[in-house]
Amino acid sequence: MNRDLPADERVISPDLAMDAVTLRVGDLETMSGYYASAFALEPLEERGQGRTAHRVLGRGATPMLRLVHTPDLPAGDPRQAGLFHTAFLFDDAAALAATVYRAVQDTRGRFTGSADHLVSEAFYLTDPEGNGVELYTDRPREQWTLRDGQILMDTRWLDPNGYLRAHLTEDALAAGPSRSGRVGHVHLQVGDVPTARAFYVGALGLETTLTDIPGALFASAGGYHHHIAMNTWNSAGAGPRAAALGLGDVAVTVPGREDLDALTARLRAAALPFADDGRSVTVADPWGTQVTVSVPGTSVEALLERPAA
Repeated sequence: MNRDLPADERVISPDLAMDAVTLRVGDLETMSGYYASAFALEPLEERGQGRTAHRVLGRGATPMLRLVHTPDLPAGDPRQAGLFHTAFLFDDAAALAATVYRAVQDTRGRFTGSADHLVSEAFYLTDPEGNGVELYTDRPREQWTLRDGQILMDTRWLDPNGYLRAHLTEDALAAGPSRSGRVGHVHLQVGDVPTARAFYVGALGLETTLTDIPGALFASAGGYHHHIAMNTWNSAGAGPRAAALGLGDVAVTVPGREDLDALTARLRAAALPFADDGRSVTVADPWGTQVTVSVPGTSVEALLERPAA
């Protein structure tokens, strides 16, 4: 933590929200078609053609995913730093069940499991290019358990068929992309947890929420269970990322310019280089994963223009 800064500038705004995740993809049409079919994400806007195309998908007016077509890049190494999964959050069990039901029908992806995490109920899949996806809904905050300053999370059995029987409705299934969804959190692979903590907590300004799971760290703003998680389960000792398909940008929003000013002060104190265009600050973590922090109201056009690491 940057002790030389005023206390109210050492942490990021509690009103932080996750924004659209960027993926570099080798086959734009397959990946776009998969996310549309499996997760009911609609194409919102596109720029460029062929090998330079960028496509934004989401639900309603909410961008949730940007796909950057980079077919000349190699596939990512699952042992390297980068994306563990992108987690799409739904408002209720019916919307989650409908999305899970759609997703398991699409054989281009792979269903990998489900879990009761105490704070949430979640289902896991892998997309056609190997990127992890979590679909989840939160339990009410008053049902979360805090112990010694940590939010208790666990991985317990959740019967996927039983969940669908209990919560799937024809109305929710028919509603498709008209039912709201958003990015709830991003889970990253990192080379080591202390270095990740120094960046995501000390410099970015998140607060730790759970540190008791071996090889992992969970952090958030505003008391949420986690906005960004980091683990070394597949990537212990990984060095800087090589150029490859996969994660291109982790994006969050903060309420105003004063929050970006506080962020840039923390980054300067940590001697970390960054770019600041007035509405967003972009910085790379120790493994080269790009993080963009913006003020609200970023247009789809601006999202399309955002660089991807």
